[in-house]
Amino acid sequence: MAARGLLLASLVLSCFLLPCYGTVLFSSLQKTLVVKATPTSGQVLRAGVDKITVTWGLNQTLPAGTYSAYRTIKVKLCYAPISQVDRAWRKTEDHLNKDRTCQFKIVARPYNSANKTAQSLEWTIERDVPTSTYFIRAYAYNAEEKEVAYGQTTDAHKTTDLFQIEAISGRHTTMDICSICFSAFSVVSLFGFFYKEKRNAKRAQ
Repeated sequence: MAARGLLLASLVLSCFLLPCYGTVLFSSLQKTLVVKATPTSGQVLRAGVDKITVTWGLNQTLPAGTYSAYRTIKVKLCYAPISQVDRAWRKTEDHLNKDRTCQFKIVARPYNSANKTAQSLEWTIERDVPTSTYFIRAYAYNAEEKEVAYGQTTDAHKTTDLFQIEAISGRHTTMDICSICFSAFSVVSLFGFFYKEKRNAKRAQ
């Protein structure tokens, strides 16, 4: 009985940590999506300012039945391997429930099996995207919201067509303002203390 209880507790805990419907391995996905993006290799973009044009479509050379399970297309901004060094929160895992490569969703749209033409989207980079090196990846999801296919703007080793994003958070401006205010307060306090001491000295005389 104790063993059964322990097994049940382990199953319940695993359902909290990972979805109970099972695992999806990236290596098991079909690469049936063709994804392109406007940034040139090595280009530096500014978060909150610059835009990325993403185009995605289907590989027309595959049989039509290949796409019958597709229900949703999700396009994401993903960290390149160069941005994952010494950063466990950006790690790449074959198990997609544990993968932290693609943390920024660009768009999610229903998939129309009758429309084989490529789709495009112009996306303004969000301000909370950190400074790093990136590429674009798109996933196809089935009716159970499981990933079944993908496509990306880089090669299988994620070494080509990488671009950089430079975060512009405005935090340095806030720090400058705080520094000026603190300095002004210090100067006013110093003069106030000096005036008070001088006044007390005159009273003492």
